[in-house]
Amino acid sequence: MGSPWKPLLLLSVISGMADFARTVAGRPVSYAAVLRTKADSSSSSSLGSKMRLRNNHGAGSSSQDWPLFSRHVYSALSSQEDYRSEESEEFGPVFIQEPDDVIFALDKDDKKVIMNCEARGNPAPTYSWLINGTNVDVEADLRYSLIDGNLIIHNASDATDYGRYQCRAENSMGIILSRDTLLQFAYLGAFSGRMRGAVSVREGQGVVLMCAPPPHSPEIFYSWVFNELPSFVVEDSRRFISQETGNLYISKVQPSDVGSYVCQVKNTVTNTRVLSPPTPLTLKTDGVMGEYEPKIEAHFPQTVLAAKGVTVRLECFALGNPVPTITWRKMSGNIPKKARLRKSQAVLEIPNIQLEDSGSYECKAENSRGGTAFRGPLQVYTLPQWINMINDTQLDSGEQLHWECRATGKPRPTYRWLRNGEPLSPQSRVEMVNGELIIHRLQQADSGMYQCIAENKYGAIYSNAELKILASAPMFSSNTVRLIATVGKDISLECRPRASPKARISWRKNERRVPPSRRIMLLRNNTLRIINSSRSDEGSYVCRAENQFGSAELTTVLLVKEAMRVELSPMRVEVTVGESVVLSCKVTHDPSLDVSFLWLLNNQPLNTQHEGSHFEYIQTSSTADLMIRSILLIHAGKYGCRAQTSADSVLAEAELLVRGPPGPPGVVIVEEITDTTATLSWSHGVDNHSPITTYNVQARSPFSLGWQTVKTDPDPVTGNMESAMAVELNPWVEFEFRVVATNAIGTGDPSAPSRAVRTKEAVPTVAPANVRGGNGRRHELVISWEPVSEEFQNGEGFGYIVAFRANGTRGWKEKMVISADSTTYKYRDETFPPLTPFEVRVGVYNNKGDGPFSGVVTVFSAEGEPREPPSEVEAFAVSSSEIKVMWKPPNPGPGRPQGYEVSYWKDVEQEEMGTKQRTTGNETAMLLSGLDGNTMYQVSVKGFNSVGQGPPSSAVKISTKKNAPSLPPGNMMWIQEGNNVSLSWDPVKARDNESEVIGYKVLLRQEGRGHSQVMRTPNSAVVLTLPEGGTYIIEVRAVSDGGEGAASTQVRVLTSSGVRAKSGQLSVHNLPHGLAWTALFLSLMVPSFPL
Repeated sequence: MGSPWKPLLLLSVISGMADFARTVAGRPVSYAAVLRTKADSSSSSSLGSKMRLRNNHGAGSSSQDWPLFSRHVYSALSSQEDYRSEESEEFGPVFIQEPDDVIFALDKDDKKVIMNCEARGNPAPTYSWLINGTNVDVEADLRYSLIDGNLIIHNASDATDYGRYQCRAENSMGIILSRDTLLQFAYLGAFSGRMRGAVSVREGQGVVLMCAPPPHSPEIFYSWVFNELPSFVVEDSRRFISQETGNLYISKVQPSDVGSYVCQVKNTVTNTRVLSPPTPLTLKTDGVMGEYEPKIEAHFPQTVLAAKGVTVRLECFALGNPVPTITWRKMSGNIPKKARLRKSQAVLEIPNIQLEDSGSYECKAENSRGGTAFRGPLQVYTLPQWINMINDTQLDSGEQLHWECRATGKPRPTYRWLRNGEPLSPQSRVEMVNGELIIHRLQQADSGMYQCIAENKYGAIYSNAELKILASAPMFSSNTVRLIATVGKDISLECRPRASPKARISWRKNERRVPPSRRIMLLRNNTLRIINSSRSDEGSYVCRAENQFGSAELTTVLLVKEAMRVELSPMRVEVTVGESVVLSCKVTHDPSLDVSFLWLLNNQPLNTQHEGSHFEYIQTSSTADLMIRSILLIHAGKYGCRAQTSADSVLAEAELLVRGPPGPPGVVIVEEITDTTATLSWSHGVDNHSPITTYNVQARSPFSLGWQTVKTDPDPVTGNMESAMAVELNPWVEFEFRVVATNAIGTGDPSAPSRAVRTKEAVPTVAPANVRGGNGRRHELVISWEPVSEEFQNGEGFGYIVAFRANGTRGWKEKMVISADSTTYKYRDETFPPLTPFEVRVGVYNNKGDGPFSGVVTVFSAEGEPREPPSEVEAFAVSSSEIKVMWKPPNPGPGRPQGYEVSYWKDVEQEEMGTKQRTTGNETAMLLSGLDGNTMYQVSVKGFNSVGQGPPSSAVKISTKKNAPSLPPGNMMWIQEGNNVSLSWDPVKARDNESEVIGYKVLLRQEGRGHSQVMRTPNSAVVLTLPEGGTYIIEVRAVSDGGEGAASTQVRVLTSSGVRAKSGQLSVHNLPHGLAWTALFLSLMVPSFPL
């Protein structure tokens, strides 16, 4: 409420919460507090029974910004706390679900409307409904039924059921009303069946075709059909359909517009469509309409009202000849940037309208004959929205209630109040001023459910709260409390009864009144405070609480024990990383009290699980030892041993210092940089209780493998220094630096890297390596080298100087190569012969000057292409598709071949049509494949190298062998005796153009496997011995010089012990007498290719 004393009051309440929590420990939280905390995200449950935030509702969203405490809350808290069980906690209704606006389609088969309403409360609420402020009699009208809080309307109709509804939830604590909701019905009637007359106009004249829609609810969408479906009128700058009137406007009629027009309307809820009778449009024959100035026929209303956040559509369309142009403007300011022009600028659309979009808007229609305009205001309204709402409150009788609710809206909202669903009017004790409600001298009859309603002409919102008036005799949660303290400590004996109104408090000890003194005092919160307690303070203290409704007493039995003493040793200890130590905690205490121990590190409980095996506890009844093994630097700090009894808690502390490697030095700063040095400075890091002896300077560049130690000046860098110079760095290289400290324990972590800096430029100092040469074309000298790494280029503008001279000459020729990545230089001179020796060296340079040259090496100029052809070229036919070619290399000399190229072509073709094939090296033989059978070829060979090709040899002629036989072996016959198969076939006879048969190849494979066993035989029969168990496939091919012929039909044989099988032809054909059989044993067969 903005009062200046509220922050102080809030602090006062919070400061008493710890004592309050101890008093009420273990008692249940009220059921109402739990419910409202879940639903309303209220304050803590302990305060929930005094002030609760309720579900507030209305037409707009709410902004919740309320104080968690008020004067009423403090008053109730200080007078009484509600400790009733969850089952007995009573509270008024709270809406969970309120009814929403409903649009019901009348064309639905099920004429049943359901209005939802649900509330919680204790006792459970009962429900009733209002329509237009009148009770709905569910018992008398059978069309109504009520299920829980939901109202169901059967056979709903627009005539009897249209209106505004409210749900009323009621229990013994009070009554609340829901927001009102509108029930309306969606329907679309039919057009009148009466024929519409024709509209006749001159060409060039404007026309308006009226739609005259049928009765409907809610809004409908308009479109026009031209002549017949599905041909719809397309809107453009000349034609416009108003979604306000439904009329079709044609600014300038053309002959193409002549026809029949039908208005189609669509209900946006039911999607029902109906069509009007057709309206014929014809042209008059008495002439053409001349030009005339625009006339606005469709425009937005004189005043446009729009709710904040909706999309506003302003229409404007004019008739005229020529067709008018529509423009828009806002009279005060600019049209919003989010606005869009639709339908050839006839519609101005403004999405998500805001208050600042209000103003006067103008549309203007112009053509060459003149112009006209329409202007009107756009007003934006907002529904009420909460700024401040009321909350559940409990007060003592006789106190004052002050509630305030605030809301925003345009127009500004007004306020009214309801109590138990009925209007609340001002009375002698009741004041209502602009959203504030004040009730003086509260009475029990003022209890109930209150609602603040903020409303303007566009909507209303509700804020609900329950007011409880308290009246009860004093009550304590228990009658006796036992308190143990120690000598010399201050003691607080609390007395906090539940009572309304506040109780009067008095104290006595051993049946005698406790008089206040300098050592014993009564605090304002009724707590009895004893300073510097002693054994004489032991006894029974009784707090008596009284009000007009009764009295109650609380007895506190006080026991005073000797103070506990704790000794922790050693008090200070130094160890090195990796060592172990034991801290011993010994306690002297009253033997009647049990003691517990808690170890702390730097005032935080020691987490032994997090630390793994480093810590171990050893505890007895009066001692607790802490063993720390394999100590780390993070284990250093202040260790505390807290011993605690029911009367006392004592803490003893010891300091553990851990010596270890140094921590990282401070930030490294590059003070000065040259081409080969960098002056660095840093700050000391922690030495971890062992002095730093030396520093190690490290550097990293794009060319190094991680961090590398660099040389320094001075060397070494001692532990008392904070600067050094890194030396022997490479010029023009980007470096980062870091520093690592070392002490007697070890080397610590490195510092953070410095910023990256680049050393200055210098003349190159590294010459190219591996200078060599050779190859190239005739009369060329090719020189190559390994490039100098960027790490050693020492500056920008890096390049190479190539120097060379013929052997026996004195002057050097020098050529500049400006690319740092170059590895080759070629020099051409027609005057020197092949393989001329040259002395060569390669140097470096950059913008700072010339660097060193490499050593001198001898490089020969290019040999040139081969001079002579290969000799003794021979060719042999291998099969019908292969020829083998062999030759001898040319005589040694300049132009040595690096390989050979074989050309071959058919004798009946030109050499240019032939095929070329190269060797992979200096081989002197090649197998040509893929040739045609029984064909004459010519073959020649020539050498080549990197310079070019040499002359070809003389062509030799060679013919491929005839093709292999095309016929397969036929009349396959076999006899199977166990695992032995006797196989025979008819011999294959070659044709005239085929190679003679020189034998046969028998292929055998086991079914399911890819590889075959192969044997050759000159005969047309064979005996096979097969392994047991399996199915085998056999086929036969004829073999000739021209290759293998076609395969026979496959024979499938199943092997198993003791089986004798015959072929179907065996009884018809006899094997030739005296035929030589060849036996084949699979163990001796040679694997071959798969079939």
